[in-house]
Amino acid sequence: MSDFKASTIYQIYPKSFHDSNGDGIGDLKGITEKLDYLQSLGIEYLWITPFFTSPQKDNGYDVADYRNIDTLFGTMKDFEELVEEAKRRGIGIMLDMVFNHTSTEHEWFQKALAGDQYYKDFYIFKDGKPGTPPTNWVSKFGGSAWEYVSAFNQYYLHLFDKTQADLNWENKNVRKELVNVLKFWMDKGVKGFRFDVVNLISKPEKYADDHEGDGRRFYTDGPKVHDYLKELCHESGLNDDGMVTVGEMSSTTIDNCIRYSNPEEKELSMCFNFHHLKVDYKDQQKWILRNCDFMALKKLLNDWQLGLQEGNGWNALFWCNHDQPRIVSRFGDDKQYHKESAKMLASMIHFLRGTPYIYQGEEIGMTNAYFEHIEQYRDVESINYFKILKKEGKKEEDIYRILQERSRDNSRTPMQWDDSPYAGFSENKPWIEVTGNYKEINVKNSAVEPDSILDYYKKLVRLRKEYKVISEGSYIPILLDHESVFSYKRTYDSQTLIVINNFYGTETEVELEENMEGYQCILSNYESRDPSNRLILKPYESLTFLKNE
Repeated sequence: MSDFKASTIYQIYPKSFHDSNGDGIGDLKGITEKLDYLQSLGIEYLWITPFFTSPQKDNGYDVADYRNIDTLFGTMKDFEELVEEAKRRGIGIMLDMVFNHTSTEHEWFQKALAGDQYYKDFYIFKDGKPGTPPTNWVSKFGGSAWEYVSAFNQYYLHLFDKTQADLNWENKNVRKELVNVLKFWMDKGVKGFRFDVVNLISKPEKYADDHEGDGRRFYTDGPKVHDYLKELCHESGLNDDGMVTVGEMSSTTIDNCIRYSNPEEKELSMCFNFHHLKVDYKDQQKWILRNCDFMALKKLLNDWQLGLQEGNGWNALFWCNHDQPRIVSRFGDDKQYHKESAKMLASMIHFLRGTPYIYQGEEIGMTNAYFEHIEQYRDVESINYFKILKKEGKKEEDIYRILQERSRDNSRTPMQWDDSPYAGFSENKPWIEVTGNYKEINVKNSAVEPDSILDYYKKLVRLRKEYKVISEGSYIPILLDHESVFSYKRTYDSQTLIVINNFYGTETEVELEENMEGYQCILSNYESRDPSNRLILKPYESLTFLKNE
């Protein structure tokens, strides 16, 4: 496999990618059938979100059996075929491991409920009276983070849904079980892992009420998290085998992500952080809308780029995933400047220092779903918050606007392959509705459309392999005070790259201090430009200049 620094990783949410058997749900065979398309993109790794046995209360992030495949998605034979066919095309499979919690239907938790002390110690049970939880911590999905079990007169911790009980990483037997899970899939030929909310696994020694927030300050990047990750990677052989690993880091810090991803620490290859995707949250609250604070976005991206560079850490670069709205609808303009803003946002991320991720459909500019009725939603978080916001007295029309902007279902609608019924995703009605613009926005149209978003993504993937300045170069922010342009420079040996992105749908002027003699335009989302110190940028224009000395 390729060096992960020069690679591009593609994320698949299997339930919505491609349905091979007509049941309305995407599956493993469906992924195998689309491997030629994925190979044509030039990507090196496929990260697939969980397809393990699950009651699907949280779309697979509630795992009931880490070693078996949910019949919704196929069989172990289907998975083995996928690994083999992907390998033939130079693509490695990365699995999504949910190690902070299990489903309450997992055998371990069921044995715990039956009174087996060995398995009860796999989870976090604390004393408490009915109606009085051990702490006032709030679940990420709303409500208390504790669920009462009358048989024990105790509560168990669930930082997410009440059907997702947090594992007790203090217990060495839990850690051994999880190491064995990794070894099981590595033996199947898996080349990497993404670890879900992995910086939450280490809980505090003492549990106390949080009078300043929702409790996260007590368990985020917890006291033993680095020890646990070092042990997990060492015991499973992740470091020895050159595997690619990425941690999803909730509410984390630059210093912690340096430790998580610095090769000398022998923890992970890279980290996801989400601070840049909260710049349109009012008071850090997901369910309160506000416009993007562009200067805050610039500062966050620059701080993380410079911070991890200085500490020899490594970024996972992304706008979209299965938990985030579609970026072209969020920070771009999915109507008037659909193509231009989608390309600009792609350039903005792909030329940064780190490994870029493409989420299914991002490469063709898929948009938010814009659902208008609660019956169209499937996401447990969205349905919970519809009820919560209604209880708070918000008008339904305002709640729907919030869901249209924020719901995780925006990214979970079926992949738009062509203009046939159900967008070529399935021959029958899908588990969630197709976005209404699929007849215009789809892979079939993109493949023949001149200067398509898809073609632009292929160029970005190819350029990363072609120029070491993109994969290895240092990062230098420029035009820091410009209120509508995000721009930076990358340098490596004799190569210098300058990337200029107009973040808005209005013209703006930039003046560069750099002597532009010797530069050439290697990518633009309009026509190619001659390099110049002074440029009038078109709406959402993106320009990338390269100099080879």
